[in-house]
Amino acid sequence: MKAVEQWNSERLYRPLTLARWGTFGTPVLVFPTAGGDAEEIERMHVVDACAPLIEAGRVKLYSCDSLAGRVMLTEEGSPEFRAAFLSAYQQAVRHEVLPAIWADCGGEMPVLVAGSSIGAFNSVAMVCRYPDVFAGAIAMSGTYGVEKHYPRWTEDLFFSSPLEFVPGMEGAALDVLRSRMIVLATGSGAWEDAGESWRMADVLGAKGIPNRVDDWGPDWPHDWQTWRAMLPQYLNEMA
Repeated sequence: MKAVEQWNSERLYRPLTLARWGTFGTPVLVFPTAGGDAEEIERMHVVDACAPLIEAGRVKLYSCDSLAGRVMLTEEGSPEFRAAFLSAYQQAVRHEVLPAIWADCGGEMPVLVAGSSIGAFNSVAMVCRYPDVFAGAIAMSGTYGVEKHYPRWTEDLFFSSPLEFVPGMEGAALDVLRSRMIVLATGSGAWEDAGESWRMADVLGAKGIPNRVDDWGPDWPHDWQTWRAMLPQYLNEMA
């Protein structure tokens, strides 16, 4: 049921790990939190929370290392390096991780993306940047204004941040993105900032991109107990 593979990323120049749980069903790529690895969602019992859907053959969960999140948290290199690494990470997910998922599934198909905190940012960024290959996003407790982690704006950062590049989208990519659904789920308990989800929703809505903000209320903090409850509910709806 579980499989793990690792390779040296040709875009990131360091090892990149992809883990999988399940055998059949809709492929779902779950991004870790900021510095998390590919098996974080298993250690934090998110995989267990989704077990009924996995065992029923509804979904196959995948997760890959949050390498750009680690670079961001540790402030590795210059701001320009960190911004370029974020863009390269997104490209590695598209051109390395996604083909590995397709190979495991036996063919090309749209993949649903999900994640919490910085993982939510990654999920929205991927479906907005590559709407032709990602089916939609489940973004939980998202932090979308990543500019606070990058003191200087660069072109790489602009095209990696959906708050920045989505307002200028036009043409075929936008047409496809308008057929994708982005759920922005949040709590309003400890350490949560529901305003981040509304900020992202305003940008998406202005371009006619389907989305909704679900605020679970003050009993739900920015923590794993919230995301263990959220993910299976939304997977049951979207997968």
